[in-house]
Amino acid sequence: MKLCINKLTFSYGPISILKDVEFDVGLGEMLSIVGPNGSGKSTLLKCINRILKTKNNTVLVDDQDTCKMNLKELSMLMGYVPQSSSSTFPFTVFDVVLMGRKPYIHWNISERDNEIVADMLDYLGIGHLGMRHFNELSGGEQQKVIIARALAQQPKLMLLDEPTSSLDIKHQLEILCMLKSLAQSKERSVIVSMHDLNLASRFSDRMLMLKNGCIFALGTPEEVLTEKNIEAVYGIKANVSTSFVGKPQVTPLMNETDLFSHTKLSPVLEQKH
Repeated sequence: MKLCINKLTFSYGPISILKDVEFDVGLGEMLSIVGPNGSGKSTLLKCINRILKTKNNTVLVDDQDTCKMNLKELSMLMGYVPQSSSSTFPFTVFDVVLMGRKPYIHWNISERDNEIVADMLDYLGIGHLGMRHFNELSGGEQQKVIIARALAQQPKLMLLDEPTSSLDIKHQLEILCMLKSLAQSKERSVIVSMHDLNLASRFSDRMLMLKNGCIFALGTPEEVLTEKNIEAVYGIKANVSTSFVGKPQVTPLMNETDLFSHTKLSPVLEQKH
């Protein structure tokens, strides 16, 4: 399977968000999308998954236009994990993950569907939460459940929007190791948007750096995470060294005085009560 993004452009009314974005992702590859807030990372994932509509022939899978696929075909092809998910209904964790099997369920839920759900819960170490209500879980637990739901779809392409934002460092590493393993198995491709440049560097085969809705840099972590690129995109000076795993590691060089030297304290904050 090969995903090709061809001159993808998207606007919210008169506000341009993405401009002529082009890249491809092959089977077995893990690509991270990085960039400042508002650079278009989440919008790009939603365009790929057709949550947001784009022009024909901008998102192609094995040369097939996804705009011509029905929702069932698309769901079997792509699994999507949003930044956050909430539910006011008392669904159990098992039921939430079972929703990922919807493209495969014709009349009744099969034993195979139940087995896949149970396997995904165990795979992510949350089998003990199966009968808990989703809306009673912590943010980190909910995020793992939503990842399990996407995996239950058995997609060829996983799209994840900041999947580790609600997790502590141990569980961040667990999830990213799992995603990397999924890609290395050559069964799937993984595209993940991230803010943490060092985690993105450690686990990605390639990185795509966005600035103002355009691709600023695309390549290996070594090619993308340069001191020049970081200053141009994020507006901060940083030192880029080599981590213990041989990947670029970014250390910002700005301290608190540098960051706030241009900011005068609000008179409201200076008031004494």
